[in-house]
Amino acid sequence: MTEETPGFEEKPDVPSGATPDDAEPKAASPSSGEGAAPAGDANQTAGLVAQLDQVRTALGERTADLQRLQAEYQNYRRRVERDRIAVKEIAIANLLTELLPVLDDIGRAREHGELVGGFKSVAESLETVAAKMGLQQFGKEGEPFDPTIHEALMHSYAPDVTETTCVAILQPGYRIGERTIRPARVAVAEPQPGAQTVKAESSDAAPAEAADDKESGGPDEG
Repeated sequence: MTEETPGFEEKPDVPSGATPDDAEPKAASPSSGEGAAPAGDANQTAGLVAQLDQVRTALGERTADLQRLQAEYQNYRRRVERDRIAVKEIAIANLLTELLPVLDDIGRAREHGELVGGFKSVAESLETVAAKMGLQQFGKEGEPFDPTIHEALMHSYAPDVTETTCVAILQPGYRIGERTIRPARVAVAEPQPGAQTVKAESSDAAPAEAADDKESGGPDEG
């Protein structure tokens, strides 16, 4: 029998070319395994939140740009429409201004009884078209004088007026809407100087006479 040498233990066979440390099991690395999973998920979530914030910021900026462009477009449309209406009104006013002498001739012919036959039909058609385009005639005898729509060509005094009054329409005025394209040319009359003073004195004297009659007991009875 073979005797075993005391104090020596048998060791597992080690492959040639390997160190004894290779035969021992390696300890688990603290950075590997399940302990690293929570840290990775937190970093990934933080990155997603940051990207979401960037997307929201970009969306807010694009929305503001779109709203600003829409407001500018609406203002542009309103401005173009306003300019179009203004140009149209100016063109119509220029056309009707050129027709005013013709309308004056028609008015004079009507006053003298010369508006008859085919000429009358043509004249009335022209006046109808001008009215449809917005032309309005103004100026009447007896109305108060207004320097914003009247042009005084003649001036006189009259005892039967209490303010400056148009007593004759020499040439009618015309307007389109609120725009006057020609003032009415008129003859005006003002109150006669001293007439108001005399009227005021007479009105003051009447109550005084009534008071005297009251104090004296009224007029004597026959």
